[in-house]
Amino acid sequence: MNLANKITLARMALIPLFMLCFIPLPSSLQESSGFLRFVDQQGVMIGVIIFVLAAGTDKLDGYVARKYNQITNLGKLLDPLADKLLISAALIMMVQVDMIGSWIAVIIIGREIVITALRMIASEQGIALAADRYGKIKMVLQVAAIVAVLLNNVPFRLLTDVRVDMILLWLAAGVTLLSGLNYIVVNYKLLRLGE
Repeated sequence: MNLANKITLARMALIPLFMLCFIPLPSSLQESSGFLRFVDQQGVMIGVIIFVLAAGTDKLDGYVARKYNQITNLGKLLDPLADKLLISAALIMMVQVDMIGSWIAVIIIGREIVITALRMIASEQGIALAADRYGKIKMVLQVAAIVAVLLNNVPFRLLTDVRVDMILLWLAAGVTLLSGLNYIVVNYKLLRLGE
């Protein structure tokens, strides 16, 4: 297994750690250790650090794969899967702790499921559907929105009363829908020709 794929797997391994940050520890555990009490009190902040680290490795594994010619079929499968798992886990945990409405998570995760299904159908027809620039913009907006919501609109709330985190979240949901529709329209003829 090459370095680029190891970085992708490391990103996937960070997802359960991120999710653990949202699970309250029992008071008996908190009382037994100052460290565990700190982890429980600062769980969301620790989660933000893990999320940003995991999201950042997305660029790193792509850079390593291109620079050292380590682009593999496994990497082409794992990289988008890791992105989808990271974003989906973040949205689900944020719904669980009432940071966002479930409908936002349904829109974003639903789009990912539809596009993944489309890619699987194309793969069975021997067609490789590449990611487009709208998908990359979507990912950047999703990461920015999730981080802003996790930080409860900091640093924006220091400057304005406008909920920039919610604006980013709405924008991310809109671009997610539009990029999904664009992906379907652009690749529809290609899939029809493969039948």
